[in-house]
Amino acid sequence: METSVDQTPKKSIKEGKAEICLTTEKVFYNPVQEFNRDLSIAVLSVFTDDYKTEKLAKAELKKKSKNIGQEEFISEDCNNSEIEITILEALSATGLRSIRYAKEVPNITKIVANDFSIQAVETIKANVVHNQVEKLIETNHDDACMLMYKHKHPTKRFSAIDLDPYGCPSIFLDAAVQSVSDGGLLLVTATDMAVLAGNSPETCYCKYGAVSLKTKCCHEMALRILLQCIEQHANRYSRYIVPLLSISADFYIRVFVKIYSGAIHCKKTTSKLSMVYHCVGCDHITLQPLGGFKPNPSEKNPDQMKAYLPAAPTVGEYCVHCNQRHHLGGPIWSAPIHDEAFVSRVLMHVQGHPELFGTAKRIEGVLSMVREELHSVPLYYTLDKMFGRVHLETMPMMVMRSAIMNAGYKVSYSHASKMSIKTTAPAQLIWDIVRTWEKTHPVKQAKLEADPAAKYILSQAIQSEVDLTERLDANPISRRDGQLRFQFNPAPYWGPGSRANVNVGEEKMSKAIRNQNKHSNKSKTKRQHSPQSDEDQRKKLNVEETVV
Repeated sequence: METSVDQTPKKSIKEGKAEICLTTEKVFYNPVQEFNRDLSIAVLSVFTDDYKTEKLAKAELKKKSKNIGQEEFISEDCNNSEIEITILEALSATGLRSIRYAKEVPNITKIVANDFSIQAVETIKANVVHNQVEKLIETNHDDACMLMYKHKHPTKRFSAIDLDPYGCPSIFLDAAVQSVSDGGLLLVTATDMAVLAGNSPETCYCKYGAVSLKTKCCHEMALRILLQCIEQHANRYSRYIVPLLSISADFYIRVFVKIYSGAIHCKKTTSKLSMVYHCVGCDHITLQPLGGFKPNPSEKNPDQMKAYLPAAPTVGEYCVHCNQRHHLGGPIWSAPIHDEAFVSRVLMHVQGHPELFGTAKRIEGVLSMVREELHSVPLYYTLDKMFGRVHLETMPMMVMRSAIMNAGYKVSYSHASKMSIKTTAPAQLIWDIVRTWEKTHPVKQAKLEADPAAKYILSQAIQSEVDLTERLDANPISRRDGQLRFQFNPAPYWGPGSRANVNVGEEKMSKAIRNQNKHSNKSKTKRQHSPQSDEDQRKKLNVEETVV
C-alpha cells in the first residue's frame, strides 16, 4: 500500500510486467482472472505472427493476380514491418490488461484502452504513464458499442478486440463482429454461468438466442452457446467465425475466434449448428443438425457439394436407454471449438517462456488437455452422474476408458470436467459397460424398485462385447505427467466479484460480507424494538419475579 502526495491511499498491484496503482474502489479488478489475462497474452503472441503471415500471403496473391511491380507492392503497406496490428480493449477498467498487452505481446502498433467510466479512464491514464507505455496505448472515454461502430469501416477495423464484460457479452457482439478486420481475432469472456448452464433457459434465449439445458456437460454447452451467438451476429454481415480456442475455467468461459468475410461460407453455418435433445432420465444427449452438405458432383466440378436439410427428429418420444422423455435445447455450435495446430503453438510458446506467465503451469495443463480432446465429438458424459443414475458404485475412470478403447473406439477427457468422458462410442456401448460392471457390483433391489428409470436401464440385454481389462494407453499423457489440469479454488470469496470493486486487500468482498444475513438481522432488530416485544419482555420479568 502506498500513499500519494495528496495523502490519498493508493493500492499497488503487480502482474506480469505491469504495475498498476488504484486510488478508488469504483474501478473493477479481480486477481482470480490472472489466468485469463496470461492465456490471452499467450494467444495474442502467437496470433500476431500468424496475422502478419496471412496478410503477407494475401498481398502476395494479390500482387500475382494484378501483376504489379515490387515498388507498387511495397507502397500498398504489404511489407512485413508496415503491417499494423491494433488492439481494442473495449472495457478496460484499470487498464491492466492493455498495459500487459503493450509490454508483453510483440508486434503491436497501437492499443485503444476504452471505458465508459470517467474515473476508470483517469486511472488508466495514470497507469499508462506509470508504466511508460504512452506511445502504444491510447485511452478513450466512450460507450464500447459506439466506439466499435465508429471503426466498422474496413480501413478502420481493429486486428483484435477484447471483450471482458461483467456478465453477458452479447450486447457488444453486433458491434464487435463488424469492427474486427478480416482474419482478425475476437476475444470474448462470459461470466453469467448460471444463465448459460441451464438455471434460467428462458433468460439464456433472450441473451444468447439459444435455450440452455441443465445437464452435467453444461460447461462445454455454455461454450457452444456463446460460439453460436457470435456466429449468428457475424452472419448478418456476411461474416463467419473460426474458433481457435475455447476455455471453461473457474467462474467464466473464454473464447478466441477469428472473423472472416465471405457470404458463401456463411451458407455452411447450418451444418455447424445443432439442436439438442436431452433425456431427463439418463442425461443422454442427442444432436439434431440444422443442415448438412452432401456430394453433388458435376462434369465441371467433381468436388461440388450440395446443402440439404436432415430428417427430424433424431429421437423418438421416449429415450431408448431409460424410457424417459426429452427436453429440447439449443441451437449450439456443434463443429470443433478448438484449432489443434494453433493450440499446440500457444502451448510451445508458454513452455518456451514460463517466466512471463504467473499461471504458466496451469496454462500448460489446460492446453495439454485441450490438445488431447476429441475435437469432432461435441459434449460429454460424466462418470459420477452415469453410475449415480443407476445407484451403482462408480467405476474407476481408467477402467471405463480402457473398456471403450478395448471396444475399438476413441475416448478423451474434456478440460471442462475432471469426471468427463468424451468418446466416439455409441451410447449403447456405454450403457453396456455400466451393465457389465453391475454384474460384479450389484445394486440393492429396493433402490431399483423405487426408481423405474434405473430399473429399465439395468434390465436391458447387453448387446456389445465388453472387456474391462485395463490398458496403459488409457491413461492420457497430461494425467501421466502429473500436470495441473484442474484448478482448486484460488482464494477465499473467489468468483466474478462485485461490479466496479477492487477485489484485493483487506477490504476484499467487504460488501458481500457486510450483507450476509442482512434480512435476518433486520427482522431480529425489528422484533427487539417492537412494542409487542417490549410487552412480552415485561411479562417475562413479572413471571420470573413471581416465581422467585
